[in-house]
This record gives sequence, C-alpha cells and structure tokens, in this order.
Amino acid sequence: MEAALWYVLTGTRGGTNRVRILNALDEQPRNANQLAESLELDYKTIRHHLDVLLENDILTKSGDDYGAIYLPTDRTRRHWETVERIIEKVE
Repeated sequence: MEAALWYVLTGTRGGTNRVRILNALDEQPRNANQLAESLELDYKTIRHHLDVLLENDILTKSGDDYGAIYLPTDRTRRHWETVERIIEKVE
C-alpha cells in the first residue's frame, strides 16, 4: 500500500492535485462537484483524479455516480502516517 500511495501521489503527473483531493476528503467526505468547487479545479479534472484514486484503492465511494460521496478507504486510513509524510513533501 505504501508503494501505491507514493506512486499515485508523487510519482505521476497530477500527484499534487490528488494529494489536495485526499487531504480535502480527510477533512470531510464530498462529491465530485463539491470537490471541484472547494479546490477550484475543473469538474472533469476532479473526475479523472477520483477515478485514479479509486482504481488504486485509495478512495471509496458511496452512492450514485453523479452524487457519489468519496472518502479514503480503510486501507488508506491504516497508512495515514504515510499520507501525512507525502502531504508534507508535496506542500
């Protein structure tokens, strides 16, 4: 899991935005539209990053596609110390 977190959040283009999304979802679970507004990013950009984070089991979602609420997976929560180290490095 740690390798996946480092790769997805720092080893690929868009890692900085993925860190911002993960950090925002740690504060409060939200849907894609709410994330786009709060992070001032394009909705399609948010959707792309959410898909990447879902594919790597970093996020999970609850609800329908359009209104789905996203939050970190239990697996990600167990490795939150790594996420915090990554956030410090990216900021």
